[in-house]
Amino acid sequence: MRRCRAISAEDRNSALSTAVDVLRRGGIVAYPTDTLYGLAADPANDAALERLFAVKRRDRAQPIPLIAADVEQACAAGEFGSDELRVARYFWPVPLAVVVTARGALSRLAVADDGTIAIRVPAHLLARELASAFGACITATSANLSGHPATASPDDVAASLGDRIDVLLDGGAAPGGAPSTIVSLRNSTAALVRAGAIAWDRVLESLK
Repeated sequence: MRRCRAISAEDRNSALSTAVDVLRRGGIVAYPTDTLYGLAADPANDAALERLFAVKRRDRAQPIPLIAADVEQACAAGEFGSDELRVARYFWPVPLAVVVTARGALSRLAVADDGTIAIRVPAHLLARELASAFGACITATSANLSGHPATASPDDVAASLGDRIDVLLDGGAAPGGAPSTIVSLRNSTAALVRAGAIAWDRVLESLK
């Protein structure tokens, strides 16, 4: 594993370039999000996702959430209806993911059985910059072995996954706290998929 400091502006450009090169070659990159550290892989690359599941020892039946640099990039990966767009534009960037129908370019391994994915634009500059530099959404599954605690510490990521990933994009400690909230607004029905950092009441209020 290569550990790239990405705290200062000077370090960030070089670190992002290294990380993007790894992603384009099907590699795995750990990076900080607006909650905890996540693992980035190319969600359109079957082999990269096969490796991601192996790295985490994760059940392949579990869909993988995605992170986008902005609303436009999110819309390139999923089909946003009027309610989904309203919530996205009202809240993002925050730890709130919206479930939408996936577009065809994504690997089947990134998509739930019903053809959906969960996407968010995070409130963490480095995470958004990574997706922007890559030019497409990236995966955002937590940087830990399945069944083990997720972490906000780059040192913890290095200790637990250092021999299993390619790059650790070290942006310092992530904010921590509750995971991202996940909501579904499909077919005009609002549903809370996972409670998290953004209160469900706030989401419902934004739809009024």
